[in-house]
Amino acid sequence: QDRIPVMRGQWFIDGTWLPLEEDESDLIEMEHLARFRGQQMRDTYEMEVVTTTVDSKDAIHSLKLSRTHVDWHSVDEVYLYSDATTSKIARTVTQKLGFSKASSSGTRLHRGYVEEAAPEDTPPETTHIVFVVHGIGQKMDQGRIIRNTSMMRDAARKMEEKHFSDRTTEHVEFLPVEWRSKLALDGDTVDSITPDKVRGLRDMLNSSAMDIMYYTSPLYRDEITRGLTLELNRLYSLFCSRNPDFEKNGKVSIVSHSLGCVITFDIMTGWDPVRFHHQEAPDPEETKVRWPSDEERHLQEQLRLTRLRLRDLEDQFQGLQTSSCVAVPALKFKVENFFCMGSPLAVFLALRGIRPGSNGVQDHILPTSICKRLFNIFHPTDPVAYRLEPLILKHYSNIAPVQIHWYNTTSPTPYDQIRPTLLNLPKDTASVSDSESIPSPCTSPPQARRHYGESITSLGKASIMGAASLGKGIGGILFSRFSRSSGQVGGAEEEPSDSEGGVSEVENVASGEEGATVAESEEKDKQIEEERREVEPAMSQSTSAVMDSTSC
Repeated sequence: QDRIPVMRGQWFIDGTWLPLEEDESDLIEMEHLARFRGQQMRDTYEMEVVTTTVDSKDAIHSLKLSRTHVDWHSVDEVYLYSDATTSKIARTVTQKLGFSKASSSGTRLHRGYVEEAAPEDTPPETTHIVFVVHGIGQKMDQGRIIRNTSMMRDAARKMEEKHFSDRTTEHVEFLPVEWRSKLALDGDTVDSITPDKVRGLRDMLNSSAMDIMYYTSPLYRDEITRGLTLELNRLYSLFCSRNPDFEKNGKVSIVSHSLGCVITFDIMTGWDPVRFHHQEAPDPEETKVRWPSDEERHLQEQLRLTRLRLRDLEDQFQGLQTSSCVAVPALKFKVENFFCMGSPLAVFLALRGIRPGSNGVQDHILPTSICKRLFNIFHPTDPVAYRLEPLILKHYSNIAPVQIHWYNTTSPTPYDQIRPTLLNLPKDTASVSDSESIPSPCTSPPQARRHYGESITSLGKASIMGAASLGKGIGGILFSRFSRSSGQVGGAEEEPSDSEGGVSEVENVASGEEGATVAESEEKDKQIEEERREVEPAMSQSTSAVMDSTSC
């Protein structure tokens, strides 16, 4: 990753106002202060006046640099000249023609920028910082989180100028948090066991989906949570050191994406899967089943007593630590808002045994003492994202999620005024008028859900009906044409055989006529065309039924 240096500009080129190189600028500044300290500079940068003055007098001071030299004609009349051979020749020729050295090949320099800084140019103090935490796949492109955070910052600035221009005393800063590159994990062990076939796809999976396996592994989970915790605390301490007043009155929010939501949630709540394992003691009855011999049961009993003794020692040690010092939370700051974007957090919570509550608050998921507000933002087609609000109240699974307003929406409806939209309408509300059942433009449209059994049954019926109609139509057309050709031959030469009569019988069922004369065959052709017209709607009807069933 390239590092961009930040330098202080002192001497600038006239016209373009580009700063000189830092080394040359420092030398010119030292020479200028040594020669002209205490003298008053002119307040204006009028080029015409300066040129006339320079043409009428020689330089009063000069400084030789590596490839250039600088001439001072006064305290604010400073020119830079190139010492290249071509520049010297051009300068000599123009001076013989009557032009001055400054006007022919000199570049005027300015000490300081064209516009002086004003107190009102200072941006307001930062009152809120937002840490942006990435998810999986950061190993493939470590600079992506920085670019995404910059895009988020620019979009927030536009929204701030458009909708919150009156809040001039508040300022929000977005800071990227890149935690993946500092982790050692397994080193290159996974890469060494990766086959060479389909290498591109395997490398992509190793750099993205492998992060989920690392986090679910008890061997690497602590390293990941510790790495993100240290990075969050480091950035917060660094920001507070540069903004001393922020620690007293500032607020902190976190925006996490994908797996970063789960890691951040576990850090804030202190969830640890290992402690539940240590809290359970083995059942003596199960011990007898697993260890049938007396010697093995004796060893198992000694092991159990040793574990109890070890647990007692750990409790005593923990008691000494808590009595000497207060437990310090993992993060050095309190989280005001937690934004989950494209988050699988709901799946992790469901697999951990979290079930919907009954009081309509989030405390059983994320207590308000840890985080005041929790937001779950996702795209409807994101396969990794899941809804979180049904874990707060179960009936939210039947309510459509609220759609976020577009940034350019004019007069958007406040979110607290948007009516809930049911996904499965109750039977007693089927007679509601159309005006009452129209959903809000800021909510997802209601979609009737079908059980998988009903969908499969409808699909089977549609397939059978379509196949029957299709077979009947094609069979009638083929048998009719075959019977017509064989009937014409039999009428001219001999009577049809039993097999031909069978074909004629099928043809009679389809047409309702008997015989095989030429006049009757023309009438049969008309009826065959009518039969085709009947078959085509049946085929289209069966196809639409399948599409309706599969779209459930």
